Amino acid sequence: MPDAPDRQLSALIRQLDLERLDQDLFLGDPGKGEGRLFGGLVAAQSVVAAYRTVPAEDAALHSLHAYFLRPGRHAVPIRYVVYRIRDGRTFTTRDVVAYQSGEAIFNLSSSFARPEPGASRQEPMPAVPDPDGLPEWQFMRARNEQERRMMDRWHDSPIEMRSCDAADAPPAEASPRRRVWMRTRGALPDDPVLHAAVLAYASDRGLMQTARRAQEWTARPAMSASIDHALWFHRPPRFDGWVLYTSESPVAHAARALIFGQMHSADGTRIASVAQEGLVRMAREGAGGGAAAR
Repeated sequence: MPDAPDRQLSALIRQLDLERLDQDLFLGDPGKGEGRLFGGLVAAQSVVAAYRTVPAEDAALHSLHAYFLRPGRHAVPIRYVVYRIRDGRTFTTRDVVAYQSGEAIFNLSSSFARPEPGASRQEPMPAVPDPDGLPEWQFMRARNEQERRMMDRWHDSPIEMRSCDAADAPPAEASPRRRVWMRTRGALPDDPVLHAAVLAYASDRGLMQTARRAQEWTARPAMSASIDHALWFHRPPRFDGWVLYTSESPVAHAARALIFGQMHSADGTRIASVAQEGLVRMAREGAGGGAAAR
């Protein structure tokens, strides 16, 4: 891994350096771009806002639960309001609401915990090929100009991803799954807030494509969007080197799909668990374009 961040990662680090307007009020830059704003960026900036209101000795984020309320937009500043729900001896709770143009677009509830002794166990990391030599991850086949633009957007990302899976159709009887190695395009500064925020950012990368994968081979989904997102850190968040991110979607119904994910460091240590519900709407016969997300 290169020692210095490249331009994409450097840009993300700058975006995570929120401007503090008041004790519990922050301003974030969504940057420039096309299409709707990547929800993982809003989640990452919300994590930073929450961290900035927690005393350093309590600042070990262990879980977050969030709802994507409205699609975010580029080039429009985002205002983050932090609510101090609880300051306990062991657990500290912060809620964050992100506003853009006066409307709430994202809601986060986060919990911080002081470390304490206790049981330590985990299931083994899934057996996958090493990342060296694997192809860059492609979450769909670029069958039209819209998909090619989306592919370009993901490739111009601060997170490098390499696929462990072939692009063939998944078995009909199996749950759709995805297995990728990911790492930042450069080393992160030794700041636990940045490591937690960038892991939160990366945790939203491609989860909906896991749910879409079964439908991609039978019918063309008109659109997909994340509804909610949950992330649990089992150890202090660190994004050093390669991280294996596996996910599967065991159930889908009524245009909603559930996805579960897990992150492991290269040495097999389970870093985090993820859950997300997403909206997957199918194209109506004879209808042009996509469906509205909300």
